[in-house]
Amino acid sequence: MYIVKSVGAMSVAKITGLIYLCLGLIFAPFFLMIGLLGSMAGQQRTPFAGVFGVVFALLMPVMYGVIGFISGAVGALLYNAFAKWVGGFELELEIRSNTLTAPYPIIPPTPASNL
Repeated sequence: MYIVKSVGAMSVAKITGLIYLCLGLIFAPFFLMIGLLGSMAGQQRTPFAGVFGVVFALLMPVMYGVIGFISGAVGALLYNAFAKWVGGFELELEIRSNTLTAPYPIIPPTPASNL
């Protein structure tokens, strides 16, 4: 067994920031749709009624990325503190050989017969 005693707070923060940015990009079209529906709803039907949804959809990936970065850094720092206190994650690793293996048995070709 191997134990992860500490993690790099900045590396965890960068990865979680990028993951949350991608989540923001995934959810952005839904907020664009809500903004579109908001601009069509109501009795006045002004095109500016759904501006909040559109602006939020454009800013959401950046906000998600920043929140992910901060929460990743805080989470990594907390992990490091708790790992010193109670121990870290236990990992079981397997060493594999670097040789290439074929997905099927390789049979060498038979010598060609004389024609």
